[in-house]
Amino acid sequence: MRLIDFWLNHGGEFLDAILRHLALVAVSTGIAVAAGVPLGVVSYRNPRVGAPLVGLANVMQTIPSLAMFGFLIPMPLIGGIGAKAAVIALILYALLPVMRTTVSGLKSVDPSAREAGLAMGMTGWELLYQVELPLARTAILAGVRVATVVGVGTATIAAAIGAGGLGEYIFRGVASVDSVMILAGAIPAASLALAADLTLSWLEKRLAPDRARSGKSRILAVATAAAGALLLIIGGLIWSERSGGRIVIGSKDFTEQVILGELLAQTIERSTKIKVQRKFNLGDTLVCETAMRAGDLDLYVEYTGTALTAIFKQPVIMDSAEVNRRVDDDYKATGRVMLPPLGFNNTYVILTRGDEARRLGLKTISEAAKYAPNWRAGFGSAFLDREDGYRGLVQAYGLKFREAPLSMNLSLTYRALAEKQVDLISGDATNGLIAKLDLYPLEDDRRYFPPYHAVPVIRGEILNRYPELRAVFDRLAGTISDQEMRRMNYEADAEHRDASLVVKEFLDRHPEINRK
Repeated sequence: MRLIDFWLNHGGEFLDAILRHLALVAVSTGIAVAAGVPLGVVSYRNPRVGAPLVGLANVMQTIPSLAMFGFLIPMPLIGGIGAKAAVIALILYALLPVMRTTVSGLKSVDPSAREAGLAMGMTGWELLYQVELPLARTAILAGVRVATVVGVGTATIAAAIGAGGLGEYIFRGVASVDSVMILAGAIPAASLALAADLTLSWLEKRLAPDRARSGKSRILAVATAAAGALLLIIGGLIWSERSGGRIVIGSKDFTEQVILGELLAQTIERSTKIKVQRKFNLGDTLVCETAMRAGDLDLYVEYTGTALTAIFKQPVIMDSAEVNRRVDDDYKATGRVMLPPLGFNNTYVILTRGDEARRLGLKTISEAAKYAPNWRAGFGSAFLDREDGYRGLVQAYGLKFREAPLSMNLSLTYRALAEKQVDLISGDATNGLIAKLDLYPLEDDRRYFPPYHAVPVIRGEILNRYPELRAVFDRLAGTISDQEMRRMNYEADAEHRDASLVVKEFLDRHPEINRK
């Protein structure tokens, strides 16, 4: 079975993904419990203060997870990319169930138990610690159970900001339309959620008031303290995950970008003694740009046309040399350096199905425009918003569709086109799925799309710290042709080979890149 083989062949990587996933959930849930129970107590004893707190937690719960992660990226101290921002987001999602069940548990305490405690001369804190919280603990644990299960699921999304975990397999599988890789991350994540739910449900029953014993309570208190100390240690490691002396290399969330990120990483590791930290599948252009400006990302590959229009908001220019000059100047103004182009031009292409193009005799976008009123279109969300994207394309070719274009993940548009859910999409000229799925790139006969040469972009302070990198990237410049990039993408997307192995074989074929 391919899925079992995948897990066996990626044993070390798979174990690391599980452990990182567990760490994210354990640390965030532990902190949420440490904060949520006291906040729940405050909410119970002082409803005027508690109502706004619960209301705020409610608001946090309604924010979509991707939006939450995106919101946290530019935030100072608590934001950025990686596990730190992911833990913050997971804490915010876990607070509400813990707070709510703490309040409901305290409200359910039998009034006669409180009266007995007061009659014995207990203070308010003694009553809370010795009577109310012990009697409310099963309700509180129910909230912990909900928070944990929600955390396991939400932690998969955290891979979009480089936090790692099982979500990496899901994102990589979506990018390459590989169901085996998607299941490789989804099945363990679902299993972890189920195991957490069953374990905590069992613990709820064991800690029910009618079964509780003082000895068990003391053991539980000691275990909780030990777990808390362990969480603090793990949390400290996650919070300071970016250690000194490393270059953080990132990528966007599609196959070619992961290959290019791996190419930069392996080239540096082969040619220098510099340590590298990989942060791949980070999302779209603006996620990488924001992370780089915040100093959480040191190096990644951008495309000149994308930088010109999407990052620096300049008008579309068709001349490659002028685009390169302007983008280079704009990066310098922000303290970054645009390194020499890698050699290929991954411009946008408009795609239809191969059988449809052959049946209608289509070769150009202008010819396809005649049939567009009867077609459905689907585009990546970034393409719909960009100046050099959908709006300009419609004006340039007079395109009209049967209905408003569908907005979807860029990687999914290829499969949607092949399965006849849409009839026209935008894609990347070097994408390996074009050949695999028999898609047809229509000629841009009105030369609408600007050049998109792939260029590494690095923070200036990193280049100053490691000047030997200039020679490394000079040797890498111009070595990847359009055909070579398409070949590597095909190997990753169609043949389901690891990006790291694809890159290793490319570098082995070009030993001149790796000399020290």
